[in-house]
Amino acid sequence: MKLTDIKKLKVAELRSRLKELDLDTRGLKTELVVRLWSAVEAGQGGEGGEEELKVQKDSSATPPTPVETVEVVASAAALSSSPAATVSITAPEFRDSATQTETKNSLQTLQPDSAALTQTKNSLQTLQPDSAALTQTKNSLQTLQPDSAALTQTKNSPQTLQPDSQGASESVSQAEGGELERQQGGAEDPAEDRGRAFYEFKEEIRYKRAKSPQPPVEREEAEEEDENKVRLYAYGGHLHFEVCPHGACGQPRFWDRFSSLWSGCRLSHGVIRGRVGFEVRLERKLLTAQVGNGIEPYGLRVGWSVANTSLLLGEEEFSFAYDRHGKKVSAGKEEEFGEPFSEGDIIGCYASLSTDHDVQLSFHKNGRFMGAAFSLDASVLQGRALFPHVLCKSCSVRFLLDPTAPPWYPSPPGFTPLTALPTGQRVRATLAPTSRAQSEVVLMVGLPGSGKSHWATTHMQQHPEKHYRLLGTEELLACMISDGERDSKLRQASQCLTDLIKMAAHTPGNYILDQCNILFSAQRHKLQLFRGFRRRVVVVFPSAEEWRRRLFQHQTQNREQIPETALLKLQVSCSLPEEHGDLLEELQYVELPQEQAQTLLQEYKDEARRLLPPIPKQEKKKHRLHKKRPYPHGPPPAHRIQWLNSQRWSDTRLNVQSWSQQPRYWDVAYQDRSYYNNNRDFGYSGCEGYW
Repeated sequence: MKLTDIKKLKVAELRSRLKELDLDTRGLKTELVVRLWSAVEAGQGGEGGEEELKVQKDSSATPPTPVETVEVVASAAALSSSPAATVSITAPEFRDSATQTETKNSLQTLQPDSAALTQTKNSLQTLQPDSAALTQTKNSLQTLQPDSAALTQTKNSPQTLQPDSQGASESVSQAEGGELERQQGGAEDPAEDRGRAFYEFKEEIRYKRAKSPQPPVEREEAEEEDENKVRLYAYGGHLHFEVCPHGACGQPRFWDRFSSLWSGCRLSHGVIRGRVGFEVRLERKLLTAQVGNGIEPYGLRVGWSVANTSLLLGEEEFSFAYDRHGKKVSAGKEEEFGEPFSEGDIIGCYASLSTDHDVQLSFHKNGRFMGAAFSLDASVLQGRALFPHVLCKSCSVRFLLDPTAPPWYPSPPGFTPLTALPTGQRVRATLAPTSRAQSEVVLMVGLPGSGKSHWATTHMQQHPEKHYRLLGTEELLACMISDGERDSKLRQASQCLTDLIKMAAHTPGNYILDQCNILFSAQRHKLQLFRGFRRRVVVVFPSAEEWRRRLFQHQTQNREQIPETALLKLQVSCSLPEEHGDLLEELQYVELPQEQAQTLLQEYKDEARRLLPPIPKQEKKKHRLHKKRPYPHGPPPAHRIQWLNSQRWSDTRLNVQSWSQQPRYWDVAYQDRSYYNNNRDFGYSGCEGYW
């Protein structure tokens, strides 16, 4: 189903479709369209991983466009094999202009298949149950042939298919004076492979016309929380994990837009020794529709982990999880264990810790013992505490954290609920910063493959006490623990990252923005967002030989080939930051010094401008002359007007026609053609190069 078809639906129809997918039906029509399109793009409820929706016919039907004709032809061709089959062509469109791109194979999908049409006619001739229906179908196929020629013409002029995607991003750059477009050397080739650098650069272009962020609003001081109260700790979880006000419930924040994103969070207290347990319930599924290949769109892992490990429970060494599919997971390895659990089930997690014996972790399902899942030597933990941990996707969870409430199921003999432990036997997680002045943001700057992610990861390991949150495309890709096309996941990650950066600017904490950030407009906008933080800019700009070596290693490991033309455009657009007291407090060049980096960058730019093809200069727009109306701003003042019996305005001072008798310049062509004959080169044709 195409986005244009979704926009044609009425509000009642949109809400009906959303209700069928168990999505929120509240909001304006724009919000409903975006929500339904996100569900279609995520591939809910369709075979082969794509959503298949049928558009209801409107009484005010319009003549079919070439794209609609392709759908009819494809569906008619499918009659020979499957009478109920329908074919739809989707054209992705994104909410954010920064990430609006063009589908690679959009032109190929629009090509009419003459062989399929011939086969369809032959198959229709062999089918003889209803001769009248076959005759009508053949006639309809004949009427579709002229449109196939139009489709061929459309394919030969691909620029007519790009106003909603590539043209949107190009218009943003040209509106800034056209400098970036002239530097880039042309539009993106749709046949080129896209990778992380492509989507990050699209995200940066959005800031060229973005308004400067408003100064942060001083929030009222929240009531001090009881440090001894056990609750879901937002500072110990992903930024895209939403914790309820009372701290016992949580769910992914973007479950309706990015359903494949896993979000994790720990509790505020852990244990070092003793026999302790807790209970968690899979409250409800947020998405009930099936994804392609029969994979359910929600997931849950519960268990224990050590602080400073990944929030992706079960993906690192000291992280132990019981998966919803009846598996135990640790260090990224899955093994069959227990039984699967679903909505409404209660999982009990119990840990037996001692300083001189083995540590044993076991799980219960609805009060039934599933067995001991993990057993390890106590010396391996090195005295570090284990924290209750949950990782979920498109579902909500609830912990039993009320010390006065009875347990959902009785605990095993000798085990004590975590909330009932004395305060001295619990370990409190690191306290979060309470103000922007106590927070820090590190903005990474560098070309693709220069080593920004490596430096950020190393810096986080060297300073575990700061508890940095890494905001980057690769970090979000790691949170999509599922099989799927990398390009699709990259697109969703870049969209999600834009929202996370805005959220981080209003949430005290320590952050590292792991992106290219090569445009000055993007650097300025993001640093202004974090006004009040300690803003630190780290530039990773190695020598030419070292950068080529790292770039080749990056492309080999990620199997992501960055086209040479794209690298040249990035080099031309790159801008290294300088000392600026209003934007940053610290500037650090970790590879080449600033002077050498600027010199090398200028060499990159000169070489790139020489290799890139030039763009033809656009002619200056000339003003169009318009015939002035007698009253361009409405009727004249009241003291100059008399109200006549003919119910029309008349000016006593000027002998002109009434307003209703004036020529309708907006409907009727002006009869004097001398202006157009003398100025044939003027008009809207001069704006064609803008798109």
